[in-house]
Amino acid sequence: MQAADRSKSTTRKRSRRVNVRTPEVMSDVQNEVEAHYRSRIVEKFRESDNVYSIGNTTIVLAKQFGFCYGVERAIDLAYATRRVFPERKIFLIGEIIHNPEVNRQLQEMGIKEIDSHPSQACLNELGADDIVIVPAFGAEISLMDQIDKRGCQIVDTTCGDVMRVWKRVRNYSKQGFTSLIHGKADHEETRATASRAYDDFGGHYIVILTIEDCEYVCDFIKNGGDKEEFIEKFEGAFSPGFDPLIHLSKIGVANQTTMLKGETEKIQRMLYEAVKIKYGEKADECFQFFDTICGATQERQDALFEMLKQKMDMLLVVGGYNSSNTAHLVEIGQEELPSFFIRDADCLESFEQIVHFDLEEKKEKMSYSGNFFDKSVSITIGITAGASCPNNLIEQTILRVFELRGNDLEALKCEN
Repeated sequence: MQAADRSKSTTRKRSRRVNVRTPEVMSDVQNEVEAHYRSRIVEKFRESDNVYSIGNTTIVLAKQFGFCYGVERAIDLAYATRRVFPERKIFLIGEIIHNPEVNRQLQEMGIKEIDSHPSQACLNELGADDIVIVPAFGAEISLMDQIDKRGCQIVDTTCGDVMRVWKRVRNYSKQGFTSLIHGKADHEETRATASRAYDDFGGHYIVILTIEDCEYVCDFIKNGGDKEEFIEKFEGAFSPGFDPLIHLSKIGVANQTTMLKGETEKIQRMLYEAVKIKYGEKADECFQFFDTICGATQERQDALFEMLKQKMDMLLVVGGYNSSNTAHLVEIGQEELPSFFIRDADCLESFEQIVHFDLEEKKEKMSYSGNFFDKSVSITIGITAGASCPNNLIEQTILRVFELRGNDLEALKCEN
């Protein structure tokens, strides 16, 4: 038996983690990334307290927007990988971040995307000489195990804030707590987090997205309910073998790092109140919570709340339509003023028409913006962007707004 085990271990290939962050490589990478994504115009806005006016058009930028440290690091590592391995096949699990411009740049560098739920045929393409980049969201343990078996070299760009959540749910599982994750069940980050709750220690998890989901779970905790109905309602959002009659007796709350902070906090309070009603003085033995909202996500949400205190006529939120943190900025803006979720400046087609992503209908559509682009009236337009949006796309949006308003761009474009 021991001989057979030894034979198996010697034939199984193991992936190797690769460090591509050498000083000489990163110096070249930073120059390349800056050339692709830097914006002198955005820097001008920062120098003028994030407000710039031309004629009767004023644009206000949020104090915090665009690339966060984790996104910058992931992009840097992807660029560095191609420099270190110019002739090797490089694969990326899914998208490096949720921005089509950035992912297009990587594809042009010959970095091939593989699905985060790859087919066996796709996995069979991988060999020991290949490089696999893990995106900023991380990847599920089961997928990493399959890549390990092929002995690939790994460049891991997983964000530190995401790994902090992994540590938390692992601790929940070790202590016998079910991880209740506030997030989108089909999001790459949430799937990666859930796998750490389940695969590492055999624990359980359930993912909830909305306040309504939380109300349903809270009622089940307090009063019990129909197990089959519960399972049907949350199909695809819980661990194998999850039983709500058993596994909601001890819960630990975590979240996808890009959720709305206020919503996560409300969910945490609702769940704790339900546990207190159910277990009374023993509630603290049955409930744990740890704030795992990403700092950059929180900063961008806080900056938008602050910007919304001033009078503006419209808000443009720039970013990839599948970016969770960007979508939440749109939700915040929509509560206060007309807000449009645009992919890039090309969405501003004319003075009246804006192509944008409708969060409720979950599709891109054309809307008519009324007199917002009427050149005869003074307007103030707010612009912000999610943590995965590069500054060059923000610059293009700024220029497009001024252009549609018929403003002279010479002074803005001037380098000095």
